[in-house]
Amino acid sequence: MKFFTGLKDRVRESLSKTRESFQDGFTRILSGRELGPATLEELEELLLQADLGVETTERFVDAMRDEARRGRLTDDGEARRTLASHLLEALKGASAPLDLDARPAVALVVGVNGSGKTTVCGKLAWRLREAGHSVLLAAGDTFRAAAIEQLERWGERAGSPVITQGPGADPSAVAFDAVKAAQARRSDILLVDTAGRLHTKSNLMAELSKVKRVVGRQLPGAPHETLLVLDATTGQNGIAQARLFHEALALTGLILTKLDGTAKGGIVVPIYRELGLPIKLVATGERAEDLAAFDPEAFVAALVGV
Repeated sequence: MKFFTGLKDRVRESLSKTRESFQDGFTRILSGRELGPATLEELEELLLQADLGVETTERFVDAMRDEARRGRLTDDGEARRTLASHLLEALKGASAPLDLDARPAVALVVGVNGSGKTTVCGKLAWRLREAGHSVLLAAGDTFRAAAIEQLERWGERAGSPVITQGPGADPSAVAFDAVKAAQARRSDILLVDTAGRLHTKSNLMAELSKVKRVVGRQLPGAPHETLLVLDATTGQNGIAQARLFHEALALTGLILTKLDGTAKGGIVVPIYRELGLPIKLVATGERAEDLAAFDPEAFVAALVGV
């Protein structure tokens, strides 16, 4: 399903902190200097600080080292173009469209509290409604009354009904009711918000796995998407989070949020390289329309400034 268009400028704007860090760093490190060991060490530190990951950083520094061995000089623009080429290679195959063509299509949206999960559900509902789809929302994060209220506000904004049983209800029961409602109302798409933390001794992953099983029993083949919302500002810790969710739920893709709030936007690269999960969407700001399909070329251009 393709409905995100014309958002390259927003992606560029959201990555301004990382891009400025790269541009300033490359200019400072390479301006009029030969590519010697000290320069290469500074380049390596710059890339690691942007959370590009060890593998990608080492490949880029090795390429620059080859330039040094040939006795060549390079300016900051040439270095950034070389980095862009390496990043595009590292992100090959990283984008994929949402699989929401079934009727009803069900997307299970998971992630830890604070990642922007409920907001993503609201933005996605708004975007899908703008594209002409009927959307139903399920308030499955029943352990936080604020999450239910927040989703209801988004539902009003998007013109999408919200299925809820109130605080403390069984999340699986909410999901069950929501699937039945989506079928009865002939909704195109059901988005299920889920808990990111429990107020009991129950294991979060076990609870989420139960929700997924209930959805699948009620509607064979569902959920059609199991999407992890990941806060880009968490850096390397986000990779460990994603690995746990993937092991428990067999994720189908990632949604990255808060890229506009970090100078470490490079975390996208190691997340994809280590997990192999497609990055389906990126949040590019606070507005309802600030949700973009992940485009590696646009991302790299915005990240590096080429």
